[in-house]
Amino acid sequence: MTPELLSYLRCPVSREPLEMEVLQTGTKHYNGIEKEIILSGILRSSDFIFPIINGIPRLTVEAFIDYETFLAKNVKDFVAIKEKINKTYSGLLQFVLKKNKRTKKSFSQEWGLFNYEEDKVWDADTEGMLQRFLQENDETKETLKGKLILDAGCGNGLLNQSIATCGATIIGMDFSQSIERAFEKNTESGALFIQGDVQFPPVQFDLCDIVHSSGVLICTTNSELTFSCLETCVKKGGKISVWLYHPVKGFIHNTFNFLRDYTSKLPHKLQYYLYTVTLLPITWIVKKIKGNKQNTREMMIDILDWFSTEFRWEHAHDEAAAWFTKRNYDRIQVTTNELFGFNIIGYKN
Repeated sequence: MTPELLSYLRCPVSREPLEMEVLQTGTKHYNGIEKEIILSGILRSSDFIFPIINGIPRLTVEAFIDYETFLAKNVKDFVAIKEKINKTYSGLLQFVLKKNKRTKKSFSQEWGLFNYEEDKVWDADTEGMLQRFLQENDETKETLKGKLILDAGCGNGLLNQSIATCGATIIGMDFSQSIERAFEKNTESGALFIQGDVQFPPVQFDLCDIVHSSGVLICTTNSELTFSCLETCVKKGGKISVWLYHPVKGFIHNTFNFLRDYTSKLPHKLQYYLYTVTLLPITWIVKKIKGNKQNTREMMIDILDWFSTEFRWEHAHDEAAAWFTKRNYDRIQVTTNELFGFNIIGYKN
């Protein structure tokens, strides 16, 4: 992480600003210029503790459990801190550990397949992804300049780099291990990366010009709850933009959703091999007949995105619009409407 990122961050539970202890610094090339970064460190609030590992702040509620080995080695009073958190926040910890366990594994497996040199994201190259973002958010390359954006669920991080080239500062957040490759491959100083939970965003409230979350709310325990957690990070006059699945009428679609209710509960490695010998060959044949140029990795990522996530909610347009209205947003509009889903935005009063 770069030092300027700290001012945007907050404890995901108490909402306090974080204090930082730097353990190791290094350098990374951004825009062809070598810049000092913080490779490892400790972030603290009054009760919680979070590590910085491999240049990435790890800001999930359960980070002190996930990265216990690192913290035990580098924090003298870690045992006492851990005991206090476990005692004071036992109910919260049970909640986050249960809801996040399978989702972390499914998205880590999905984006772990992605090849940065060869693969496209949802059939789009880098420029295509940026154009889609601009359309979804009702922006242009020029209007992005100077804006602060939170990308909640950034996946492989390629879109974030493209947005940063337009002059925006964008915080890419994901809670799977895909965030490590996103940070590693990043070459844009305006693209910042953190590990965080969309239901406990570790970012200052009323901060961002745009909060963007594409295909993420629908993979959480409750889409509207997640929306309500993220919209707090939008400043007055800013906007929130979300891409959601909508209901689709059709035998094949409904059959797939019926099947995933069962297959998504299987161990993730087993799912991978199961889909490789069943769905992937069929998908390959159908897409090649239709002239689709996806490679097999891209096809498998699509399959995992549908079948392996624990949750896959679908919402009507009017239902989603009501989420905005209830939270005092106006100028609500559907900006894209596709076969499987749609993007909707609104501005905060």
